[in-house]
Amino acid sequence: MMMERRNRDVVLSHRFLKSYLCVIFSCVFLGGFTFSTFRLLFRERFRPALGSTWRAPIMRATGDKSPMSLGVSLRETVMLPDQVLLFLKYPRPARLFTEEDFQCVYYPANSSRPFELKLKQPPIRIDGRDFDEQILRCRIPPRGFNISLDLNRHRNIINIPVGYVHRWDSVSYEAVFDRDNTTLVFIKGLNLRRDRAYNPSRFECVYGWDFRRIKFLLRSELLSIGQEVGRCETPLSVLSGPHRDDFIKVSIRLKGKGIFRTVAHPVRLSGPEPPAEKDHEMCICTMLRNQARFIREWVMYHARIGVQRWFIYDNNSNDNIESVIDSLSSAKFNITRHVWPWIKTQEAGFAHCALRARDVCNWVGFIDVDEFFHLPSGLILHDLIRNLSGDGSVAELRISCHSFGPSGLKEVPKKGVMVGYTCRLATPERHKSIVKPEALNSTLINVVHHFHLRDGFEYVNVNRSMLVINHYKYQVWEVFKDKFLRRVATYVADWQDTQNVGSKDRVPGLGTRAIEPPDWSGRFCEVNDTTLRDRVLEYADPVTHLLPWQARQQVTNSLVVEE
Repeated sequence: MMMERRNRDVVLSHRFLKSYLCVIFSCVFLGGFTFSTFRLLFRERFRPALGSTWRAPIMRATGDKSPMSLGVSLRETVMLPDQVLLFLKYPRPARLFTEEDFQCVYYPANSSRPFELKLKQPPIRIDGRDFDEQILRCRIPPRGFNISLDLNRHRNIINIPVGYVHRWDSVSYEAVFDRDNTTLVFIKGLNLRRDRAYNPSRFECVYGWDFRRIKFLLRSELLSIGQEVGRCETPLSVLSGPHRDDFIKVSIRLKGKGIFRTVAHPVRLSGPEPPAEKDHEMCICTMLRNQARFIREWVMYHARIGVQRWFIYDNNSNDNIESVIDSLSSAKFNITRHVWPWIKTQEAGFAHCALRARDVCNWVGFIDVDEFFHLPSGLILHDLIRNLSGDGSVAELRISCHSFGPSGLKEVPKKGVMVGYTCRLATPERHKSIVKPEALNSTLINVVHHFHLRDGFEYVNVNRSMLVINHYKYQVWEVFKDKFLRRVATYVADWQDTQNVGSKDRVPGLGTRAIEPPDWSGRFCEVNDTTLRDRVLEYADPVTHLLPWQARQQVTNSLVVEE
């Protein structure tokens, strides 16, 4: 089936193509394209036909300059449900371009004069600040249209062609060289069940510089596989070759079926040996989307109870989260943002973050931005971990979660979620974990709440009187309704989907539509719990009565006004 996908051409609807051409020619004869015409074409949210090679557009250049001579080309292109990711490639040295340098270009697929009928629109944005991670984001093309880029440079317009467009749900998307020189491949499309390892003999690993030339690909043994992560034996020729992350790609082949398409270039996230001493005792990994307005409170509170380092995996936010993280970083919080565009991949993202944190963190907590560690005993996390980890065999602390409701509020609480939401359900829901990344099983299998550990290590369930997580899950409707847009976890359905409507991952009585119930503000309220609120209020400035995150927000706002 995958081989059929690989060889299948994009199926273009003649009916839609004729409709678009009629609109285009009408506009041409009546005076050319207008912006309103472009908006008309893009008004519908289209689901493109994916998984086949789009015809590369003709390269047009004013003058004799090519994209590479101007310092940029396209490395990979991936289609998400709501945007196109274009991975830019720069030779060194070169300057990084900005959004203003590019235009997303859409042209009819089967036209003999594609560039006479083209549409243009500015990119959504560019992510990434160095040569290895810049991603330009364009809107989805209308049905029957292909996509390319125009680069505006020194009054010249250079058209950069787009080759194969990968499906987001059937592709190897990331790869990491591990300490033992194996390669971890992160892959979408295997559709393996969660929380279990599979027989790796059904698969093999494939390395190559050009996956169009199958006879030149290198094959190696797949050592383990589970969920969306496979571990490969890395060929010696790859390890001894030039160490450039864009030099070779890797993927996985299901024997008898075919090779998964790939955009995965292996990188190294850690050194060859564990460090003798790590920089931080306690770190946090999270994956988020459009949580910029809440992250300041979350980071500054956790710093007070012992968290020293934060890894933020940004899953396609568009709420200016970069500026919030920059503000926190300038205030000496050790926080970094990592662009993670792959949707429905939270478990894989946590595995990737565990590898990233392993060399600098003894312990890592995996929680969301609406989840807050609360220590009723008054200890800090370092002391609690030391008391519970014992002789070193304990490598995971499982912490119960209390789910809080809107607590009678109808607007976002000004002092933050910990002060505003004080009424919760009586019974804890699930748990989250703090783990030692050095003790994780080689498969890196996790189900968001906990990881599989290596033999010889064990977990402990932490007593709620010592540590609990306050999960501000059911906030005011203005905030909660955003959960209907998309969920980041792999093995849960989005709330707009009709499958598994009765599961525990759903909110009882809400169904699949984001319609506010009239009694929403009073729901999920069984126990009045102000213990964390009372402690947090002690952090307030005695003069201004502002909490630290409120004061920081004021500083940030004043800097913006000055600029």
